[in-house]
Amino acid sequence: MARPLNIIFAGTPDFAATHLQGILEQGDHQVIAVYSQPDRPAGRGKKLKPSAVKQVALDHNIPIYQPTNFKQPADQQALAELNADLMVVVAYGLLLPKVILDTPHLGCINVHASLLPRWRGAAPIQRAIEAGDRETGVMIMQMDEGLDTGDILLEARCDISATDTGGSLHNKLASIGVPALNKALQQIAEQAITATQQNNQHACYAAKISKQELAIDWQQPATLIERKIRAFNPFPISYTSLNGDRIKIWQASLSEPSGAAGEIIAANKKSIVVACGEGSLSLQMIQLPGGKALDIPAVMNSKADWFTAGTRFDSIETV
Repeated sequence: MARPLNIIFAGTPDFAATHLQGILEQGDHQVIAVYSQPDRPAGRGKKLKPSAVKQVALDHNIPIYQPTNFKQPADQQALAELNADLMVVVAYGLLLPKVILDTPHLGCINVHASLLPRWRGAAPIQRAIEAGDRETGVMIMQMDEGLDTGDILLEARCDISATDTGGSLHNKLASIGVPALNKALQQIAEQAITATQQNNQHACYAAKISKQELAIDWQQPATLIERKIRAFNPFPISYTSLNGDRIKIWQASLSEPSGAAGEIIAANKKSIVVACGEGSLSLQMIQLPGGKALDIPAVMNSKADWFTAGTRFDSIETV
């Protein structure tokens, strides 16, 4: 039996917290410290709220560190004094300088939610759905100074279904990522892991989602708009505008009729069909200003006069 590893865990959102919880539940290794981004204001009162990772650490009485970056010598020294074997990084949200990458005895490893080198960067889950990929996965990677460019230590794959959203795919990847990480940790402890270089010729970048691209451009093909709606559900949510009122689109499906892009070409108690640049979309769940997400029958019960055939959603320039 290999000696248990002394691990520093660095992460921030739910995806990372799931992996931290997985290490703790496995119980083979010791998490000696947790790093997470500083608490952020949240909710209507804008009170400071700990990250999901910090909350797990609090629940397990693990020491917590929250530097704004690692530029300060004091923060670098604090990490060095932990004398860790390994640092596990999952969606931390901070770039780690070389001095940090080199501090743990075995360096730093990262859990990345794509099949590297495809979708390096900030939004790999959403970009895979948006692009129409049929497969994705989780890569356990030895970190280097590049952006998701390190050698691959272990991978786990899963299909992307035609109905997957950013949320459902996030959960799929978390469910396969936890056992993959625990397997990689054991192989590292046993000095039985093999590193494989990435093929940089196949690399592509998963850019952070911008506010501008959330606005639906009805001139685009229906297939692309439908994938974007799924990719950005449950956050940050695609939207359109009708007479200046912003309407969030949570769910839609491909439909057959055609017409002028952005025009409602059919509306009844069961569906609202909107023409796109190519094809059309049947809206299935939307959110009106000040309300919650509702299916179309519920919307049409109270706002049928908003969505009559021939009405056009505002152009992207005015959204």
